Amino acid sequence: MRVTMSMGLVCLMCGFATLASAQAQYPARTIRFIVPFPPGGGTDTMGRAIATRLGEALGQQVVVDNRGGGGANIGAELAAHSPADGYTLFLLTGTHTVNATLYRNLGYNVAKDFSPVTKLGGTAYVVVVHPSIPVKSVRELIALTKARPGELTHSSSGTGSGPHLAGELFKSMAGTKMLHIPYKGGGPSVIALVAGEASVGFTTTPSCIHQLQAGRLRGLAVSTAQRSPFLPDLPTVAEAGIPGYETSAWYGMVVPTGTPADIIARLNAETAKVLTLPDVKSRLDATGMVPNTSSPEQLGTHMQQEIAKWAKVVKALGLRVN
Repeated sequence: MRVTMSMGLVCLMCGFATLASAQAQYPARTIRFIVPFPPGGGTDTMGRAIATRLGEALGQQVVVDNRGGGGANIGAELAAHSPADGYTLFLLTGTHTVNATLYRNLGYNVAKDFSPVTKLGGTAYVVVVHPSIPVKSVRELIALTKARPGELTHSSSGTGSGPHLAGELFKSMAGTKMLHIPYKGGGPSVIALVAGEASVGFTTTPSCIHQLQAGRLRGLAVSTAQRSPFLPDLPTVAEAGIPGYETSAWYGMVVPTGTPADIIARLNAETAKVLTLPDVKSRLDATGMVPNTSSPEQLGTHMQQEIAKWAKVVKALGLRVN
C-alpha cells in the first residue's frame, strides 16, 4: 500500500514538474494572434503594430490571423474555443461587449470564455461622407437626412460593431433615418465609401485617415468628447450639432479562460513594453491610434462596464440579431 501511494505521489510530482517546465519554456513555438476583422481596418492596424515586436520580445513569432465576418463573432468564437495554453491571443474590441446582448445566439460568452491580459489602446470614430454628398458639417448632414429620410446609407464594419452603434446612436439622437449597410470590417467599409456605394460612414480613425488626407472622403466630426489630436480641424459631434454625443473605439488583448496566470503576466508585461517602443508608437500615431495599457484586472473591469453600458443602449434602440 505504501509503495502504491509513493509511486502515485512520484507520478503526480512528475506531472507538476513537467507542467512547470513547459510553462517556464513558454513560448516554445509560434503564437497565433486572432484579429476578428479583415486587413485594412483599425483593429488590424493595432494587431499588426504589436505582433512583430511582441514576437521579438517573446523569442517566438507572433502571427496575425485575420478571421473577419459574422459581426466579429467568427474570430471570437474560434479564439474562445482554442486551447488555453498561451498560444492563442485574441484582439478584443468594444464590438464584442456590444455583441454580448445584441446577438440572441452566440457561440461564446465574452465574459466567461476569455481571461483579460491588457488594454491596448483606443481611437475616435470619424463621421465621414463621400465627396459627392453635398454637406460639409454635421448640421448640414442632419438637414439632408431629414429632407431625404431613408435615402442616404451609412456603412459600418459589421452589425453590432462599434461603427454600427455609433451610427445608430447618431440617428437616434439626431432624429434622422439612414439605411445601415454592414460590411465585414473597417477596411471593406471604407472601400465602399470611397467607391460611393455608401453615403456616410462612422469609421475608426485608422480606417479613414489616409483617405481623408487624400481627399477621397470628407470628414465632418469626431465622436469623442474632445477633438482628436490627429484631426484637430474636425469638431466633435457634440460641438457640431448633437450635444451629449460621445463614443469611441477601444482594443484589448485576451486569451482563452484557463490560460496559466504566469503566462498572462508575461504577455501583459511584454505587451506594455512593446507599446512604448518608438517605432510602434510612431506607427500607431500615423493612423490616429492612442496606446493605453492596463493590468488584467483593469481590463476585466472595463469589459464588464462596457457590457452593462451597451446592453442599455441595445435595449433602448430596440436592436437585436438572431
